[in-house]
Amino acid sequence: MVPLVIVGLLILFIWFIYNDLVTVKMRVKEAWSQIDVQLNRRSDLIPNLVKTIKSYAKHEKEVFENVTKARSALVSATTPAAKAAAEGQFEKVLKTLFAVAENYPELKASDNYIQLQKELSDTEDKVAFARQFYNQAVMDYNTKLQLFPQTVVANMMSLKPAEFFKAGEKDRQKIEVIFDK
Repeated sequence: MVPLVIVGLLILFIWFIYNDLVTVKMRVKEAWSQIDVQLNRRSDLIPNLVKTIKSYAKHEKEVFENVTKARSALVSATTPAAKAAAEGQFEKVLKTLFAVAENYPELKASDNYIQLQKELSDTEDKVAFARQFYNQAVMDYNTKLQLFPQTVVANMMSLKPAEFFKAGEKDRQKIEVIFDK
């Protein structure tokens, strides 16, 4: 009878650990989806922003092409590392786009441009918060995978550590924008 109780308690213990690991893994997935939602929201704002700026800055073709390429790369990226790299490139291109807008006072006074800039700024804040939430969820998950006895159950489940969402080295470099007139 005692061996049956011990086996039962062991199974119950493993079951609790399993459920805990599944919960933290799902939290990572949910946090990732929040990043994806905010990046897609930002990406959806860009065509309107480009259209507004194009109406004032017709000769800035290369900038608009770079924005389109960066947006496509961001939308097609699927892993945290690829999304982070694409986001870094996208942010650089956006800074260039806003630098172009600075050369057009009529554009900066446009209600549509002001509204788009505000929405983009709000979205950037949401992206930053989503990244922070995701990275915290990844840290919690990865920590649980390393703790004993969770590590035993995690190995039985073939769970692997999740990737942090981080900027690459070149994404942290200072951006210099030079306009030839």
